[in-house]
Amino acid sequence: MTADDVPEVLALEPVLFPEEFWSEEAYREELADPGGTRHYVVVEDDDGRFAGWAGLAAVGAQADVLTIGVRPELQGRGFGARMLTALLDEAAARGCPEVFLDVRADNDRARRLYERFGFTPVGVRKRYYQPSGVDAIVMVRDSRRSGAPAGQEVGK
Repeated sequence: MTADDVPEVLALEPVLFPEEFWSEEAYREELADPGGTRHYVVVEDDDGRFAGWAGLAAVGAQADVLTIGVRPELQGRGFGARMLTALLDEAAARGCPEVFLDVRADNDRARRLYERFGFTPVGVRKRYYQPSGVDAIVMVRDSRRSGAPAGQEVGK
């Protein structure tokens, strides 16, 4: 992902995350990443149009999925899985066997995706998402225990 992708991301942020969307400044700071801890990817649909984006933070032996967004009309068609695979591969390349993420407790589609990749719930952040007050489910995937290579879905 580059600064040229930010307008596409910003157009989708309030659609996908109406109460918790990131600002232009937040994305520009993430992409500037002077410490080299961030990795962002984008995916295009079959017609070469922007389909979604995802981001990872990796520090030491731990990585965190920061965001994944897919255009609503393309959800459920594998774009999220492709980007999650890329993030997990990047985490492995950086020597991070543990990858954490927070997911809204009411986002069943995302939770199912993460579970397919071997993420398991390890905690709850009560009323984490504001202003909605929805809980965040904290999930982790440890490639040392999942039995699957970095970006591979478990059981495939």
